[in-house]
Amino acid sequence: MTIPDISSYTSDLASTSDGSTRVPGKTLNQNDFLKLLVTQMTSQDPMNPQTDTEMAAQMAQFTSLSQTSTMSGNITSLLGSQQVSEASGLIGKSVNLLEADGQTTTSGTVSSVQINSGVPAIVVGGVSYDLSQVTSINPAQTTP
Repeated sequence: MTIPDISSYTSDLASTSDGSTRVPGKTLNQNDFLKLLVTQMTSQDPMNPQTDTEMAAQMAQFTSLSQTSTMSGNITSLLGSQQVSEASGLIGKSVNLLEADGQTTTSGTVSSVQINSGVPAIVVGGVSYDLSQVTSINPAQTTP
């Protein structure tokens, strides 16, 4: 019985379906797990197959991997929503900001929120700032 060479699988990891290449990760994803499982099943000795308990354990690992991936995506989505909510809550408030140089500070009233590449940014004086640049938040100033 011949066992396929591992290099045939590592070359699959370096290319994507759209023809671009990616750097192989240090962790296995669902597709990698399925490839390994199928290879293991096709390469096993027919006179001494895996027991059903081993197969059940591997399927439990696969289910756990799938649920972890889904949960990670949900947490990322929740984090994005929370950042947008946080930025929106600053509209109309006076903030102090640290400029990109890390030395200069600016202050002003937040006029709006922009989403740049999926990341919310506040607009103060017509300039977009990342939320991490906010050093203090003051209540909105009211004029009598």
